[in-house]
Amino acid sequence: MEKNILFISKGVSFMGNSIQKNLEVAGYNVTRIDPTVEAFAAAKDKFELIAFYLGKFLEDIPDFLVYLRDICVDEEKILILLGNTDEIETVKNVVPEDAIAKEFVRPIDLKTFPLEIEKVYTHASARDEKKNILMVDDDPTFLKMMKGWLEGDYRVTIVTSGTQALMYIADNKPDLILLDYEMPVISGPQVLEMIRSEVKVESTPVIFLTGKGDRESVMKVMELRPDGYLLKSLPREKILASVKGFFNARRMDDLKEKIKN
Repeated sequence: MEKNILFISKGVSFMGNSIQKNLEVAGYNVTRIDPTVEAFAAAKDKFELIAFYLGKFLEDIPDFLVYLRDICVDEEKILILLGNTDEIETVKNVVPEDAIAKEFVRPIDLKTFPLEIEKVYTHASARDEKKNILMVDDDPTFLKMMKGWLEGDYRVTIVTSGTQALMYIADNKPDLILLDYEMPVISGPQVLEMIRSEVKVESTPVIFLTGKGDRESVMKVMELRPDGYLLKSLPREKILASVKGFFNARRMDDLKEKIKN
């Protein structure tokens, strides 16, 4: 598989050239561009991995930093920063920290640099497998609608009761559970309480997706540590954006942890 990386740097510099050469020697196809919105917009769709070599010019390109932020967050790009601590902080004032996969503080050790990039690339390449979402709701019409919304990007399993949900997670490990609040026999909060009390599945992410928005209901389940609380009345775009945002944040946390180890 070809290893492609977009290298953003301002003009020509000895260190920038050395970084590019080291990446190419390590087997990467490097495309180098200046930090402009136009250049980035033309190249971004061809790359998942982006290395940004920073410099004093950052204060002159506020529009580019905003565009970089939007693309990295919305399109799940893997962003690597190379610069001194002040330069990295300047970028982090615009780009959220959880959208930055790796930081290299100057002086950069060019001997180990390609190996560290390889770690980032390996884990970035492994992220494309569709996540498995378990949807739990006693309303089959709503389940069918939600499955239609989600199944383009995720593997979706639907069940119509808390009992079925517990049976499913006994043998399977979903990446996320979208859980209704009010259900007969076993309610959503009871399902979550059972999940959190079982060592084998206690860390399974659970987001409530429900019609109950009163303060008492929300506060009741917050004690059980859900990973989110969404109302069914939200527009389709907001529900999908919340699910995507959850996986983006989880992916970046996992990536950073794996790289660290």
